[in-house]
Amino acid sequence: MIQQWFEPKAGPLTVQYEPSEHTMLVENPPRFTWMAASWEELPYVLQVSAEETFDDTETITYGPIHYNFYTPDRPFSPGTYYWRYGMWKDGRPSGVWSQVRTFTISNGLPETPLISREHRYNNIRAVEHPRLWLNANEVSALRERIQTDPEGIGWREFYEHSVQPWLTRELIPEPAPYPDHKRVAKLWRQMYMDCQETLYAIRHLSIAGVVLQDKDIIAKAKEWLMHVSQWNPNGTTSRDYNDEAAFRVAGALAWGYDWLYSELTKEEREKIRSVLFQRTEQVAYHVIERSRIHHVPYDSHAVRSLSSVLTPCCIAMLFEEDKAREWLDYAIEYFATIYTPWGGADGGWAEGPMYWTTGMAFVTEALNLIRKFTGINLFSRPFFQKTGDFPLYVFPPDTIRASFCDQSTLGDPPSLKTGTLMRQFAGITGNGMYQWYYEQVSARETIEEANKKFYNYGWWDFRFDELMFRHDYRAPSAASPTNIESVKWFRDIGWVAMHHRMEVPEEHVMLLMKSSKYGSISHSHGDQNAFVLHAYGEPLAIESGYYVAFGSTMHMNWRRQTKSKNALLIDGQGQYAGRDKALNLQASGKVEEAWEREGIGYVRADATAAYRVNNPFVTRCVREIYFINRSYFVVVDSVDLEQPGVVSWLFHSLYKMQISQQSFRLFGEKADLIGQVVYCSSGEMKLSQHNYFEDVDPAEIEGLPSHWHLSAETPAAKSHRMAVMLVPMKKTEQKLVNFFVDDQDHGVHLYFTEHGVTNRVEILKVY
Repeated sequence: MIQQWFEPKAGPLTVQYEPSEHTMLVENPPRFTWMAASWEELPYVLQVSAEETFDDTETITYGPIHYNFYTPDRPFSPGTYYWRYGMWKDGRPSGVWSQVRTFTISNGLPETPLISREHRYNNIRAVEHPRLWLNANEVSALRERIQTDPEGIGWREFYEHSVQPWLTRELIPEPAPYPDHKRVAKLWRQMYMDCQETLYAIRHLSIAGVVLQDKDIIAKAKEWLMHVSQWNPNGTTSRDYNDEAAFRVAGALAWGYDWLYSELTKEEREKIRSVLFQRTEQVAYHVIERSRIHHVPYDSHAVRSLSSVLTPCCIAMLFEEDKAREWLDYAIEYFATIYTPWGGADGGWAEGPMYWTTGMAFVTEALNLIRKFTGINLFSRPFFQKTGDFPLYVFPPDTIRASFCDQSTLGDPPSLKTGTLMRQFAGITGNGMYQWYYEQVSARETIEEANKKFYNYGWWDFRFDELMFRHDYRAPSAASPTNIESVKWFRDIGWVAMHHRMEVPEEHVMLLMKSSKYGSISHSHGDQNAFVLHAYGEPLAIESGYYVAFGSTMHMNWRRQTKSKNALLIDGQGQYAGRDKALNLQASGKVEEAWEREGIGYVRADATAAYRVNNPFVTRCVREIYFINRSYFVVVDSVDLEQPGVVSWLFHSLYKMQISQQSFRLFGEKADLIGQVVYCSSGEMKLSQHNYFEDVDPAEIEGLPSHWHLSAETPAAKSHRMAVMLVPMKKTEQKLVNFFVDDQDHGVHLYFTEHGVTNRVEILKVY
């Protein structure tokens, strides 16, 4: 009898056993993941065969594999394959295997193999520095180019604004601890801002000094570097005390050590490398041993630290610290296999556009460092080829308060950093619409204006971005988004965007809805089946509230909760949005269908699971939205309960609304909106509004304008069918959509007429 490997059951928070016969592969070779059989990291072996019997002549064996994920080093020919894994012991497979799984390779898949650990660094000279971004030959070439075209490459702007200030700036002292070591949001932010400035000083002075061969700049860079090397690695800038500060300090030491390597004495190198190693080890230990993102990948900061810490720090120390190679291999293999846990081949990002911006800011820099240093181009993976679609469709350059999840930019249009990242992806993919996005954003906001906002200056330097981009990429010509999909479904994350005339802001109409398998985990909220609406230059149905700080009462008690969304409450309760990650994922939704046909856009989504966590009496909660003739919307909700309950239909606005018996009207600055209850199976709805934020500390929002929150309540019933029409219009436009209800047979038929064109929406009756 053949002994079988023990396989723990995968859960919603863990990696899955992939690929399987149900996996729709999007790249070749497939990415292999499995659950670990023990808490110890075992050396694994993976076998792939064209025969289920794993005959020697038809089987490829990969081993040893150090973690429970793997990307082969060559693509497979189209066909059906079988795979299994086991333990690598004494230089060969132990003979105890997992169950056999199968997958199929189809024709035409992008080929994205990963060169094996054995050969990954074969062409790299161990003694050469710098390694981060440019090598010695590229430094010489940049030096020559600066002599002839300092403006064209972006050097003059970089030198004047990102180098010169640090020549005279006093050294930043090591951050002081929190009072009684209890985190205070304002001090936390100031701490990481100080560390970001420290990174700017060391990185920019080091690069400028070496490129220009300027001894005075190099001396100043060394002064900053040696100063920071004295900071306590276990103190206020350690990973466990303030991880944002720790990431920045580690990055600063890596850039300084790498670029100033030939300017440092042996003793100085050993001192800096020792501290750099200690700080990198803190992060690596947290990522690999504590957070274990190769088993449970939903740790936003841990995943980001692969980009901001492990990649630059380990490249800087490679061949000089043995562990650096192990950690760099881990990061590269994670990027090649599991990344990203927040989306898939459609390019979506479940944490929303602000955290897309943050994540992409660091990962694009990291992947560029890997590409330049090793020749491995991870940008060829399908996610990176498509992810520019995400901000294009769900965070267009003219919109405000019209997207989901945590947003430090809430209330602002898309930031300049989002725009520069879109240009980066334009350079990577050649997509002219991404370049159009960048040009729209950059025309609105200068670097000086952008740097006044903490979420820019405390995170990135635009002039360094500009220098790197101009050196490494070329942007395509801009292409206006006239041929975008009018209904864009991000199946990987459960977001659907409906658009009309994105290319003309004063004509642009956008509705965005989400119902996501990610539920309310991480930076997501309890907003399955919620929508936002932006039309004719105006946010109409908004994401209400403010970004105060992560963990504030505004964040936890309002922004994350369903009551702040254009969604439903059932018996006064929303979806689960607390701190339990398992329940966050359990409180999920699912988009079941989305399409555009003959001028009608449509989406249907089910949020039953999201409501059942808090209210087990919910048996069905489905929302349908129709975008009719690219002019108006009909929102249909179907709610079934095990006992009678009240449903509250919520709508949020910047403006106080005019309420009538079964309708409301919003008067904006550029656009208006009429909302009309067309049908409610349980009886007439009761409309009301207020302008306060429940359970929020008033001190957090002192001086900020109120938002208005409308609720349309049903009578109590076990089943509810509701239809609400939303008609946005320009301020200068008169728009009227006539409607009537026909309920003579087994269904309820709603008829809508505008400009002589009639459309029908059917709702099943409640019996």
